[in-house]
Amino acid sequence: MRQCLNLPAPALMALLYLSWITVGALLLMLPVASTDGITWSDAFFTATSAVTVTGLVVVDTGTAFTTFGQGVLMLLIQLGGMGLMTFAVLVLSSLGMQIGLAQLQFLREEMGLASLGGLLNIVWVVFRVVLVCELIGMAIMAFVFVPEFGWREGLWLAAFHSISAFNNAGFSLFSNSLMEYVDSPLIIFTISVQFIVAGLGFAVLSDILVYGKWQKFSLHTRLMLVGTLSLILISCLGYGILEWNNPETLGSLASPGERMNAIWFEAVTPRTAGFNAMNTAAMQDSTTLMTMVLMVIGGGSTSTAGGIKVTTAVVLLLATIAFFRNSGRMKAFGYSVGLQQGLKVMALLTISLFVVLTGLFLIVATHEIDFLTAAFEVTSAFGTVGLSQGATGELNDFGRAIICLIMFLGRLGPLTLGFFLASKTKPRIQYPEGTIYLG
Repeated sequence: MRQCLNLPAPALMALLYLSWITVGALLLMLPVASTDGITWSDAFFTATSAVTVTGLVVVDTGTAFTTFGQGVLMLLIQLGGMGLMTFAVLVLSSLGMQIGLAQLQFLREEMGLASLGGLLNIVWVVFRVVLVCELIGMAIMAFVFVPEFGWREGLWLAAFHSISAFNNAGFSLFSNSLMEYVDSPLIIFTISVQFIVAGLGFAVLSDILVYGKWQKFSLHTRLMLVGTLSLILISCLGYGILEWNNPETLGSLASPGERMNAIWFEAVTPRTAGFNAMNTAAMQDSTTLMTMVLMVIGGGSTSTAGGIKVTTAVVLLLATIAFFRNSGRMKAFGYSVGLQQGLKVMALLTISLFVVLTGLFLIVATHEIDFLTAAFEVTSAFGTVGLSQGATGELNDFGRAIICLIMFLGRLGPLTLGFFLASKTKPRIQYPEGTIYLG
């Protein structure tokens, strides 16, 4: 036990999440958790998907699991979305217990923060934002679900989808996700606002709640807000142009209002939410490719979202601009971005590309599956998104294990893997600079 506690924070975090996945799988295997019984493969895959807040499924969540089983999934999603250490620190802090440096370092690693400053404040911001947003989302959706399903089932559906939405999990109790509610702005916009807010990241939300003025926002918050808004506008335009006349997606919807609902929802959901309001498998190849790019980018750091993160994509763009301007510094909003941040982006992209390509190779090599479909499933798993074109349910046990591993790595974050594998050494020798010809 003592040896485990002496492990680096990334390794401890991996063990904690793996332990919680195992507990979740054991609970889902209980006879009371499923209607007709599920296999160990089903249970472990579902638990992994829930804890990593991905949303990929191999069984129908609404029919395969009982109310108890669905409750287990809600708990796995909630703790996986908030972060297990975040929840633990919240409980200890509320009980008045001292939070040690080791716990704070662990928490910093889990939340993806650069320093220990203000961690406990952010934890309480997380708790308040989660509680308020999930209760509001549940109350709004109850206006739709209760009249249709009655008080008991309607409130349960509202609670489940609110928790799933805010934690960017994408689990739904409906067999076709939210396709039946594409004509309901109340459902579409409530769920989308929930996962957009959560996807900004708790550091951004803390900035907004504390300062409330653009001039006082940190560089991270400014880049996140501008990057998120830009991606939403670009993806809305892209989905509208590419799918408007597709008879199997937007073209099948009766009114322009329904089409606009679907465009909005499909434009924002790929960056880790995982719900769908139209048939994802019927999208044009060009739309599929655009969706994959959005899934890789993901949401914000310190959020429930996955992917390489919006700020990573923005820093990559800033580095490209600096190169073409022959500038040695990356600049944005009156701030400069250090070289270390650029190196971090390169490392993150390299590890992410390695994980996705390795997973894709293993899936394609062991399954008779369309390449683009396989790439979509792997990208969805890595970005902890949960969108699927139907191939995940057809994977054998080896394929499921690969997707589980990718979801796990996607939730922990590529840099966590890199820090875990790398050995840190202090440079003792100053080497002369060499010239390498690139491009």
